[in-house]
Parts: sequence; structure tokens; C-alpha cells
Amino acid sequence: MDIGVISVRYARALLKSATDAKIEDAVYTEMQTLAKSYVEVPQLRFTIDNPMLSKDKKEVLLLTAIGKKPSDLTKAFVQLVLREDRESVMQFMANSYVTLYRQQKNIIRGRLITAAHVSPVTEQKMRQMVESKTNGTVEFETEVNPDIIGGFILEYDTYRLDASVKSKLKSILQTLKK
Repeated sequence: MDIGVISVRYARALLKSATDAKIEDAVYTEMQTLAKSYVEVPQLRFTIDNPMLSKDKKEVLLLTAIGKKPSDLTKAFVQLVLREDRESVMQFMANSYVTLYRQQKNIIRGRLITAAHVSPVTEQKMRQMVESKTNGTVEFETEVNPDIIGGFILEYDTYRLDASVKSKLKSILQTLKK
């Protein structure tokens, strides 16, 4: 069976159970933490995939990667995944849960890249602008990149607004080359 199909089925079941128990927000945070753990600690995937490691140790490892005091539902989910020998797909399940949760709650990811730090007020204004255009909630991430020289780059959904000095200079250079 396809990894994508398996991970989405498990994630959908987890989201339904979490929604019924009214703890989908807590599970969302836990799945984000787990997905982040897989990215930040690449050895986690190899360790979980190791057939020599006992299921008990894998469970402890996964619950530790989920963070402090995982919910009972998340513990039961990890146990189910291990019992069904699907632990190699756990990273994909966590990412699928995050994606499904965002779709259900109409959450859009946004990113603001600037040459220098921006004030919280400016960040909030950008967030509100994106929320008004998308009619959804925005998870906003800011990044400082001095290479853009000045201005900003705003990305959300499939939209990208590049108002950086660097892109303007490139545009001028292209015009001069013609």
C-alpha cells in the first residue's frame, strides 16, 4: 500500500477521534512537535525504523519526540501505530494530521521575509491583511534575510508578493541588458 494513502487514513482517523474528544488543538500541537522532531533529529527516523529496537523503546522514543505530557489519545495512537507495524510511516502521519487540521480549521501558512526585524505592530498588520484576503486564520512566520537589501517578501498559500530591493534591482538589470 502507498505511504501517502496509509498516512492520510491514520491521520484522518486521529483527527476524527481528536475532534470528537474536543482535543484536536492539543493533538495538532503534538503532531507539529513530532514532525519537527523528525526534521531536527534525522537519527529519529533511522532509530524508529530499526527492527532490532523493541516496540516499548520505540513508544518511549516517539512519546518523548511528541513533547511534554502527550494526551491519552496520542499515546493510544502511538500504541496502535506500533501494534500495526506502521511506525516507519509515523512522520508522514504527523505531517498529514497537520495538513488535515489546517484544512478543517481553514488555517493558511504565511511567511514574511524582511531585511531587518519588523515591529509586532507591522507583523500584525500584515497578518490581518492576509486574513482579510483569504477569509481564514493565518499561521504567520517572520524571517530576517539581509540579502534582500530592503523591502519585504510576503508568501501565503500559493501567492508571493516580492517587494524587495533585490528583486527590483534584478528587474532593472534585466531591462538594461535588453
